[in-house]
Amino acid sequence: MRRVWQIGLGWLCVLAVAQWSTGCSTNTKPGDKPDFSIAANAASLTLTAGGAAQAVSLSATALNEFTGTVQVAVSGLPSGVTATPATLTLTPGTPQSVSFAAAASAVAGIATVQFVGTAAGLSHTASLTLTVNPAVVAGPVVDVTTYHYDVGRTGLNPNETLLTTSNVTSSKFGLLRVLPVDGRVDAQPLYLSNLVAGGQQRNVVYAVTENDSIYAFDADTGTQIWKTSVLGTNETTSGDHGCSQITPQIGITSTPVIDRKAGPNGTIFVVGMSLDASGAYHQRLHALDVTTGAELAGSPAEIQATYPGAGANSSGGNVVFDPSQYAERAGLLLLNGTIYLGWTSHCDQGPYTGWLMGYSESTLAQTSVLNLTPNGSEGSIWMSGAGLAADMSGNIYFLDANGTFDTTLDANGMPVNHDFGNGFLKISTTGGSLAVADYFETDNTVSESDADTDLGSGGALVLPDLTDSSGTVHHLAVGAGKDSNIYVVNRDSMGKFNAQSNAALYQEIDGAIGGVWSMPAYFNNTVYYGAVSDTLKAFPIANAKLATTPSVQSANTFAYPGTTPAVSASGTSNGIVWAVENSSPAVLHAFDATNLQELYNSNQAANARDQFGSGNKFITPMIVNGKVYVGTPNGVAVFGLLP
Repeated sequence: MRRVWQIGLGWLCVLAVAQWSTGCSTNTKPGDKPDFSIAANAASLTLTAGGAAQAVSLSATALNEFTGTVQVAVSGLPSGVTATPATLTLTPGTPQSVSFAAAASAVAGIATVQFVGTAAGLSHTASLTLTVNPAVVAGPVVDVTTYHYDVGRTGLNPNETLLTTSNVTSSKFGLLRVLPVDGRVDAQPLYLSNLVAGGQQRNVVYAVTENDSIYAFDADTGTQIWKTSVLGTNETTSGDHGCSQITPQIGITSTPVIDRKAGPNGTIFVVGMSLDASGAYHQRLHALDVTTGAELAGSPAEIQATYPGAGANSSGGNVVFDPSQYAERAGLLLLNGTIYLGWTSHCDQGPYTGWLMGYSESTLAQTSVLNLTPNGSEGSIWMSGAGLAADMSGNIYFLDANGTFDTTLDANGMPVNHDFGNGFLKISTTGGSLAVADYFETDNTVSESDADTDLGSGGALVLPDLTDSSGTVHHLAVGAGKDSNIYVVNRDSMGKFNAQSNAALYQEIDGAIGGVWSMPAYFNNTVYYGAVSDTLKAFPIANAKLATTPSVQSANTFAYPGTTPAVSASGTSNGIVWAVENSSPAVLHAFDATNLQELYNSNQAANARDQFGSGNKFITPMIVNGKVYVGTPNGVAVFGLLP
């Protein structure tokens, strides 16, 4: 008689009678019942949404003289993943393959898939860890990470292949949806392509509001992915200080900037204004994860500054930044690892001066401060929301608003008290510090400031390098303000100040446009301006100079504040100039860039199909990947090709 004892992990065969066994069975013993097991040849499997199918081999093993077949069902499949076959019959000893495929719409993530086998009242399970990676989206990655597309603020997206001059018509193109938000959208929306957010890869559009909120939406479905508030505990947004420029509340006003490579997943930088329970105002720079909206380490940074001078709001030999007196209106500039902020007042309510500040994008530590009127007053930076511009050499350009300018110059042609109100300024960032490197002031700058007909309402555009007929390369920038003149500066020698004339200026085009509370766009050697109570005008460039009269102009005019155009094109073809009319209802216009003939406007379709509410004063349209995004008083209107 033979008895089998289990010891540890093995079997010990004991001879109980005078007869030896020829072996010891590892799967039978007296009383054992027939059974089976099932197993997969892999513990894990990885799929790509929309990618090729992958197979797993499944097998059954008979135990204790089990006979028959095993019925297997697959369960636990994540959404969008299929198994073929989903049920199967296994004969022990004969493996079968199960093929797994993830549709393009499959949700990225990790799931446990189970193979449940049943036979003769018995049930056993094998598991598989299934990972679904996001879909690989075809086509180029087109991001819009800053105001007007680039640091030159050209307003040009040259990678738009879906929208053309033939399909942007009211029969094919129109309003798709309005993304709802909790306040006025005064900043231009931003956009990231092919970003993994909310568990799947998608295109994401970002919007900020004057309620101090930041939103991330799926750009193709309109689904809200996340929402974040930058208000501190027991804080509210600021009131409008009795000023109609930003009303009824002030929170996040300026266009943020995104660095896709910063932080673990990419970072969006925003400036928010708030009021705490004790009545103190705060201006803070925030760094948020683009995939979740979470504050990153070291965020936020409280905005504080002093600068040597005896100007407005000075104390102890320094002018002092008072957060209650300012709004961050100009679009943020990210340049060589530093975020630059420009500050404006509330309806010229003193005391205030002109501030430009730099912050490290990696630590949010303040790295540089420049005051533009340290021994005077006013001279702020707002440009109707246009972004601080920059060239490839790391210089910053902007138009400074009405304020003190010292008409007495030093030996280098600089104002003796370092006050640069109402100027077209070039700021050096060499060595991580800020300094005025060059400037241009009109010969009547003081009277313009006194009459509030300054340059500061318009934005600066850094033009691509231009070559004249002699082969000379010119480095130029263009800007205009309230005086109806276009100023083109040589960035290598801007002209400084001469009380007798503007002769040192590269080019001046007087009275060519209305007053400017906006900025131009550039495409195909042409500059487009949309001034107040004026048509949209195209100024072609020849021999490295702008034409003194427009070559073409739109049939319609734009009331206050005019319009800031943006251009979409595929290289140099299918150029479309987009412009928003601040009216009630607001109107989105699309013009052929070659002749400014209107292709579409949002009032054309019957039954108000494409109307999207009242206008928003300084909004700039953003065009990317076949869609146009327009900020409104309570949302972001999304236009595109109709289903």
